[in-house]
Amino acid sequence: MGLFGSKENPEDIRYNAMSMMERNQPKAAISLFNKILKQNSSDVEALLNKGLALNQIKKYSDAITCFDKLLEINPKDAQALNNRGISMAENGNIQDASECYDKAIEADPKYAASYFNKGVLLDKLQEHEEALVALEKAISADSRKPNAMVYKGIVLGKMKRHEEALNCFQNICKKYPSNQDAFFQKGVQLAELGKHEKALDIFDEILKKHKDNVNVVYAKSRSKAAMEKYPEALELLKQAISKNPKIIRIWAKEEPIFTKLHSNDQFRKLVKL
Repeated sequence: MGLFGSKENPEDIRYNAMSMMERNQPKAAISLFNKILKQNSSDVEALLNKGLALNQIKKYSDAITCFDKLLEINPKDAQALNNRGISMAENGNIQDASECYDKAIEADPKYAASYFNKGVLLDKLQEHEEALVALEKAISADSRKPNAMVYKGIVLGKMKRHEEALNCFQNICKKYPSNQDAFFQKGVQLAELGKHEKALDIFDEILKKHKDNVNVVYAKSRSKAAMEKYPEALELLKQAISKNPKIIRIWAKEEPIFTKLHSNDQFRKLVKL
């Protein structure tokens, strides 16, 4: 049979759609998943990936519709429950999100992503101790991925348990030497412990490869200010503000390390104090 009038092969469409997902082109992927679902509205793989793509482009309500269809097919689909939770959390439905994560954990107690997302949600609710419990479970469920370990360290830092946080990031850096998030957070915790020289060594190392990273530039500015190297601190702060004015100005105004600069004209002008 010739090409005219023939149906497109769903597997070819699926392959192209997944290629689009890998290339971070979720909109193009969605239109291809729609083609598959037009031929078979119960295609679980297409429904899941369409939902994931919709989450990527922040169409959370549409994503929830996809995950709901999956849950009609299988109410104990842990992946669908977990990703429905993410959509709910992004839509501000915190209670529903939490329930989704709990149901996902019940459906598959070994599915690390549900524990991780529950930990992130609890952290945002300032329930740090409970967040740590969830993150520990995520680490136990899948110790090969460092994301839960990194987040655990961040939560410990928020709780002012800086020695424990530093230890956590040092362990991640040994196990995953190329993990830049853990390396940066190690520097942040060293700074929190007043070890600014060591922190600056880390920030300088990161800036060799990522010279425009605003978080690292700002962190370096903080450490320079703590060491009373104010001209350098102000120059770095100026760089950081030029990259992300709104957020960096908020951070700088609230940062205790910069308190001594509150009477400095250059600082006041930079942060609009």
